[in-house]
Amino acid sequence: MGDIESLPFLEAIRQLRYDRGQGNTLYLHVTLVPYIRTAGELKTKPTQHSVMELRKIGIQPDILLCRCDRELPQDMKRKISLFCNVDESCVIQSVDAEHIYAVPLALNKERLDEQVVEKLNIWTKQPDLTHWQNVVETLRHPSHGEVRIAIVGKYVDLTESYKSLAEALTHGGIANDCRVYLKYIDAEKLEENGVDGWLDDVDGVLVPGGFGERGTEGKVLAIEYARTKNIPFFGICLGMQMAAVEFARNVCGLKKACSTEFKADCKEPVIHLMEEQKSVHKKGGTMRLGACPCTVTKGTKAFEAYNETDISERHRHRYEFNNTFREIMTTKGLVLSGINQQKDLVEIIELPEHPWFLACQFHPEFKSKPLVPHPLFKAFIGASLGHRNQR
Repeated sequence: MGDIESLPFLEAIRQLRYDRGQGNTLYLHVTLVPYIRTAGELKTKPTQHSVMELRKIGIQPDILLCRCDRELPQDMKRKISLFCNVDESCVIQSVDAEHIYAVPLALNKERLDEQVVEKLNIWTKQPDLTHWQNVVETLRHPSHGEVRIAIVGKYVDLTESYKSLAEALTHGGIANDCRVYLKYIDAEKLEENGVDGWLDDVDGVLVPGGFGERGTEGKVLAIEYARTKNIPFFGICLGMQMAAVEFARNVCGLKKACSTEFKADCKEPVIHLMEEQKSVHKKGGTMRLGACPCTVTKGTKAFEAYNETDISERHRHRYEFNNTFREIMTTKGLVLSGINQQKDLVEIIELPEHPWFLACQFHPEFKSKPLVPHPLFKAFIGASLGHRNQR
């Protein structure tokens, strides 16, 4: 409440109840109850004014979700109930949690779910949050301690840029009953200073996606380090492309190997623009986007992770592995373990002699969930845990 930009949405919300009826809509208002340190007390005035503004435009909240950094006393809930015209049982506290995975348990304890199903007249059995309790307990007291994963990228000053990756890695940790510590490393600093000292204390290296040339040579250095030092490596999208470039340069002897995204006149373009993208001039939403099928080769690390040959993963890219270089790279030991059969595109590459070296063109983090971690993240963290135990 209070932003002029939100007014059209609030009017739509008001009309929705008129269109659908009270039994089919529920107004849940999230509001701040700040603690004023100098006064030593929580203040309900922001909540009262926020609800007053809502009621002025015809919206009466059914439930108030009160964000606060400490417990709300019952008399304060009663006060909010009285002045906001909301049932006392519908004034729900949402206290700052240790992490987001603890929030469902906290809101269940406050009986938010009961209020929602009651007001919408929904019949349901009692919720079973046993799995969520196991998730939270694993994050609090992991049986296998902690693994350190380096994320080598160029947006490390804005770590929210890698939020989906960070959460998927956490999911992989939950599946392996360990905590995941993330060490963000600026790829540009590796370009300037080399890798010495940067990756010595990590159990796994992940190179994520991105666009543009900045930091790519630092990523190549990190990949080479992980490959030669037998540290588990996971490359995603651009990370897979740079893994192909690194292998081409340092194993296949293609010293000028690069991507045409960075050097249009590259002499050895192991990564090049997809054929279907060559006629695209308006960028917009014209990349290879969304879910695409992939066939996984049996007997590979990818198959070991997925345990199936036919998978579907989400993509977001324009450049792809250049099939012209397939033979020379596979002859030197690179395994193309995932192929899109429809367009004959390389989707997964790996090194069989390495403890765990795998890179994919797609974005597996988009499909990972706390209770159903993505197979590749589960396998990567498992390999990193094994590497830690051998150090």
